[in-house]
Amino acid sequence: MEKKLQQLSQEIDGQLYYDELWRSIYATDASVYRELPLAVCYPKNGQDLRRLINFARKNNTSLIPRTAGTSLAGQCVGDGIVVDVSKHFTDIMEVNLRDKTVRVQPGVIRDDLNRVLAEDGLFFGPNTSTSNRCMIGGMVGNNSSGTTSIKYGTTRDKIVSMKVLLSDGSEAEFREISKKDFQQKLKLETLEGEIYRKIYAELSPADTRKEIIEKFPPKELHRRNTGYAVDELIYSEVFSESTAPINLCRLLSGSEGTLAFTTEITLQLDALQPPHSAMIAAHFASIDACMQAVVPAMEHSLFTCEMMDKVILDCTKQNLKYKENRFFIEGDPQAILMLEMRANSQEELQKQTKALLQTLGDSGLSYALPVLFDEQINLALELRKAGLGLLGNIIGDRKAVACIEDTAVALPHLADYISEFGKIMKNYGQDAVYYAHAGAGEIHLRPILNLKRSEDVKLFRQITEDVAELVKKYNGSLSGEHGDGRLRAEFIEMMIGPINYQLIKNIKLAFDPENIFNPGKIIDAAPMDTSLRYAPDRTEPQIETLMDFSESQGILRLAEKCNGSGDCRKSSEAGGTMCPSYRATKNEKDTTRARANALREFLTNSDKPNRFDNAELKEVFDLCISCKGCKSECPSSVDVAALKAEFLYQYQKENGTSLRSKAFVSNGRMNKLASKIPGLSNFLFSNKITAGVAKKAMGIASERSLPKISKQSLSEFYRKNKDRLQVKKPIKTLYLFNDEFTNYLDAEIGIDSLELLSELGYQVEIVNHAESGRSHLSKGFLEEARDFANTNISIFKDLITAEKPLIGIEPSAILSFRDEYLRLADNKVAAEKLAQNSFIIEEFLKKEIALGKIKPDQFTSEEKTIKIHGHCHQKSLSNTAITFDILNLPENYRVSIIPSGCCGMAGSFGYEKEHYEVSMNIGEQTLFPAVRKTAEETIISANGTSCRHQIFDGTKRIAKHPVTILREALI
Repeated sequence: MEKKLQQLSQEIDGQLYYDELWRSIYATDASVYRELPLAVCYPKNGQDLRRLINFARKNNTSLIPRTAGTSLAGQCVGDGIVVDVSKHFTDIMEVNLRDKTVRVQPGVIRDDLNRVLAEDGLFFGPNTSTSNRCMIGGMVGNNSSGTTSIKYGTTRDKIVSMKVLLSDGSEAEFREISKKDFQQKLKLETLEGEIYRKIYAELSPADTRKEIIEKFPPKELHRRNTGYAVDELIYSEVFSESTAPINLCRLLSGSEGTLAFTTEITLQLDALQPPHSAMIAAHFASIDACMQAVVPAMEHSLFTCEMMDKVILDCTKQNLKYKENRFFIEGDPQAILMLEMRANSQEELQKQTKALLQTLGDSGLSYALPVLFDEQINLALELRKAGLGLLGNIIGDRKAVACIEDTAVALPHLADYISEFGKIMKNYGQDAVYYAHAGAGEIHLRPILNLKRSEDVKLFRQITEDVAELVKKYNGSLSGEHGDGRLRAEFIEMMIGPINYQLIKNIKLAFDPENIFNPGKIIDAAPMDTSLRYAPDRTEPQIETLMDFSESQGILRLAEKCNGSGDCRKSSEAGGTMCPSYRATKNEKDTTRARANALREFLTNSDKPNRFDNAELKEVFDLCISCKGCKSECPSSVDVAALKAEFLYQYQKENGTSLRSKAFVSNGRMNKLASKIPGLSNFLFSNKITAGVAKKAMGIASERSLPKISKQSLSEFYRKNKDRLQVKKPIKTLYLFNDEFTNYLDAEIGIDSLELLSELGYQVEIVNHAESGRSHLSKGFLEEARDFANTNISIFKDLITAEKPLIGIEPSAILSFRDEYLRLADNKVAAEKLAQNSFIIEEFLKKEIALGKIKPDQFTSEEKTIKIHGHCHQKSLSNTAITFDILNLPENYRVSIIPSGCCGMAGSFGYEKEHYEVSMNIGEQTLFPAVRKTAEETIISANGTSCRHQIFDGTKRIAKHPVTILREALI
């Protein structure tokens, strides 16, 4: 087969991978399943897809379509070729303003589409929790709904037409057609014609339609994805007395790529939502009370009716990003119901809000009813959207498992259904997680199980079987929007009866007689408790590490926290930092998810004495730039920067380190030597010949400029000026961490910091200390980094207090005290105490401004415009708002934050010749264009030394540290 795959690789325009790394990365999605595929393909065009179809037919294999890979029921997992259209099939092909439609390829991200459509006052309504990375093809495959379905319907309701490739490679377009046109389709001597003939033959008998009506979930339950949607076809004029045309897109929607391969989709759009909004976040002391409140709440015209329970709310407490979104939570609710209203005027909105508050108050079911507006609503909805990923934050092997998380029942039955569900869970001694599209009758219920144990795997099945029976009792749908996949497929026959099940098997056979499209999903699925991500009752691998990963119960469990939710795949337009290298390459290999999955695979399955010693891991971590975006933005808090540092250390123990890496980690010592002769050093670094020789010898990109040595080091300046900088009656004494970058490369910024602080009345002390170890961490020299950490902790532990804090200029250096030092330190207590009192200089200034110690009248009233680019580590471990706040202190400074992610430099990464192109690509995503658009007189602010260097190399603009800007503003 390998030779055949090699041949296929040469025949297609896209990319085909079949090595162990790529297969392991694509062995999982966001479900509990794992199955190694034969290969992974990024097709570039329709001809590639036809070649893949031909290959599958000739070689008895299958094609598994995939976009973002966030499926919860195992739809993207299988042993065939995974066909990932997320890289090349991404065009928005046509916007038709007259008809309010848009034609797209399946790899278009839902939120990215809506950003484009908003310019014309339109949007695509269905809104999943994964909307910033989920793609239209996946939404069609699952018939996704999301938070807005109570107002805008499901994806199925929005499909106008679809172009697909059928299982023989022929193209077909499905759209609304009349009964007359349908009759013409029956005459086609093609596979498309055979499909129409089979559908006609199967659905024409009245008894068949009666069986469908009796056994399928009722039409009124708009979230119903059980099996194929043949029930959507029988109400057309072809099979009934209605005048409604027939559209096979309604059948294809929710078919999970098992019937045809989609290449284009035309969607019906809606006008943008009314501009004014309010949300009541009703708090409840019990799940039961929350469920009882849904029916009266839904009597109002709601745009959102969503529910979160205490388990999810508690997961947000420790998440760096989402804990700030808890501002509206009062007390310790067991559940919150989020009820959003919209109106075209404030007066109408107030009227709606008052009426809903009255209804909720009269019910006596809730104990608090805070009302949110504008950006507050977005923050609250982000908390709700993060629910799935946040469940990965549960420490240990017990996780909230998807199996019964997609059930939907009619609203009048909801409270009783939940009550009976609670009894089932109690019988199993289970605490479940509840989060829901409550207004649509769909509750995402999850038992908490350890699928590494066979006893819990049995519970996995037993609970699903019992809940399936309960759903059937209430005439609901076992799958509301997440699909059947391989998780719920074996229960379809029970849900719709054997006659209907045979009917949908016949439909599959008509479309795909050779079973090449995503086999084992919906039809003829393997048992739900097979091919699980973890082998039950396995001997748990014992992985020794230098860094301390005890907060996750070890490095393997930290990697296992990734549940595949795919937040790391959002585009740069979506904001945030994670994941810069994926945004540059659009390869799944370069996501946070892939790195965690690959590490899990090899730490679990490698037979080497040192399980880190695998070239595949070196490849998957190669483009990780240790930005730490994942530490805060990943809902499961998978800290890939820490994983990479440990991997490099362990890998290099077996394979050694390169001369270049040794040079980069020695930059502190080398710069110290260069600072003795700064003039000569800078000549050698800037001269085209000598710099060129150095770059070539060290593997540095020829296009990259080299940093210049400061005329005098900061430590030398401090020694000479210590007496002058003494403050007679200081407001406060503090210690400055003189990091190795500021000391030798940016001493002028260090001097500005000393001068600024002393003139503002603060006594600044600098003591002899070690390097931060930042370069060593980035290159995996962990023993040396640990020595630096322990030395610095020993020096500062008795000096630093809340009254005498430690502040730093370079974010990546000072924030090591709050991050990696906690993993490296021998003295954990001292490290924790020091971390609590270590701050970026902007954080310190912000606090002093808030205390009234620093005032606007100490600064110029001159008008200036400033644009801020924030350092990645600052965004992850602090926030960019502090820089915004301190630069707004001068009364006529107009300050804004560039919505950039990572600059792309990332320390040594951007210097390395093999990484230069990716580095500059990252800069071009948002940062460089934003800087180029600014007027020359606009001040660019960047507090990271690498960021300033990258901005200069990418735009030829000189960026200033915020401290320099404030010092220049002093009067």
